[in-house]
Amino acid sequence: MRVDLFDFDLPEASIALRPAEPRGAGRLLVVRPGGGSHPDGLEDARVADLPGLLRRGDALVFNDTQVIPARLHGIRTRPGAPGQRTEVMLHLREAPDLWRAFARPAKRLTVGDRIAFGRHGASEPCERGGLDATVAAKGEGGEITLRFDLAGPALDEAVAAVGELPLPPYIAGKRPTDARDATDYQTVYARNPGAVAAPTAGLHVSDDLLARCDAAGIGRHTLTLHVGAGTFLPVKAEDTADHRMHAEVGILDAATADALNAVRAAGGRIVAVGTTALRLLESAADAEGRLHPFAGPTEIFITPGTRIRAVDALMTNFHLPRSTLFMLVSAFSGLDTMRAAYAHAIAQGYRFYSYGDSSLLFPAPV
Repeated sequence: MRVDLFDFDLPEASIALRPAEPRGAGRLLVVRPGGGSHPDGLEDARVADLPGLLRRGDALVFNDTQVIPARLHGIRTRPGAPGQRTEVMLHLREAPDLWRAFARPAKRLTVGDRIAFGRHGASEPCERGGLDATVAAKGEGGEITLRFDLAGPALDEAVAAVGELPLPPYIAGKRPTDARDATDYQTVYARNPGAVAAPTAGLHVSDDLLARCDAAGIGRHTLTLHVGAGTFLPVKAEDTADHRMHAEVGILDAATADALNAVRAAGGRIVAVGTTALRLLESAADAEGRLHPFAGPTEIFITPGTRIRAVDALMTNFHLPRSTLFMLVSAFSGLDTMRAAYAHAIAQGYRFYSYGDSSLLFPAPV
């Protein structure tokens, strides 16, 4: 499909730089293709209304990944050349000491360059709190592969010590990261470190909302998909067929797959909290929509025409124009429906993107 079909005008004022307070106070646009009880299929609600919008026996599926401080600032060193300040965004771990990353300025890096992170100068030794790596490979679009001098838990500790929380570029370009973001940009159920971006639909979920869903007989289950920085990359191709997704690593264990299959067998609905949860569930589903254990990378790219097999409803924030995530929600609820829903959201003052409001989407009629 033509990528320009997924474009729309978004006022700068619609982009949220801080989340609603307290957690869970955001708005929720309910989208029911085909109308339901509302002629246009749109209902303005609040995130707090979620238990009443679902049914007893439904199951919420959360992504329990935890955001790591994946933005690193360093000095490139090369024999006979002056040091060059370099910023790196980790996005996919390939081995205990190996990360794929996006670098700026990438054009000035070559294989074999050394980068000293977390220090004012390249001469300070790693033992004094810094972190060193070698450029092991260089790809397209600013992507590099870094082999660190540390590995495993020691590398994790060093990244945590010298790294910075990677707020999305549309927020980071407007204000610096601060202490509030350390809490605001993590879900209350984050357990497994590894993401470089938050599963943002879950940022609305409070402990109180979880308790009220439990009381309403709505189940909850978790999976893990470590969100990569590729989620923020623009689609530069003119046709969706020419766009390459970056891999993200996920895990759906056998017990959770079996439990979710049982939910559907009993007449309940699977409700993905976030596009990341939906992408992993669809990666783990067979042609009949039955879920199987999954562990490894997924590059699934969901666009209109893709059959959604395992998910019956989707809670998700409002996404960028021309993005793979707007393509995904258009595949789920229909492109015309989502264009109308986004126009309504803009007109009604909904807040967009990671710290913005949310939506509850139901699938387009087959």
